[in-house]
Amino acid sequence: MASETKTTTDHDEIRRWVEAHDGRPASVRGTEGEGGAGVLRIDFPGGAGEDELRPISWEEWFDTFDDRNLAFLHQEHKSSGEDSTFFKLVSR
Repeated sequence: MASETKTTTDHDEIRRWVEAHDGRPASVRGTEGEGGAGVLRIDFPGGAGEDELRPISWEEWFDTFDDRNLAFLHQEHKSSGEDSTFFKLVSR
């Protein structure tokens, strides 16, 4: 099975994918400022955790996402067929 990636800007689709993988919107601590929430991340169980990431609301996450003209590239499955939590934020 080949790994498959999708790119979207749809807020509902992004939120569904993240929540289906037990993720939460977050930003990197210390990067927030006048430019919005800072460096956007998704906090997954077993990920970087609270020392590095600051939980934020979906509203704040998506406001920054849209202000920076980003798109959400994510992988549905690894090539092994397992679920994947791989994603990255890319320019639209």
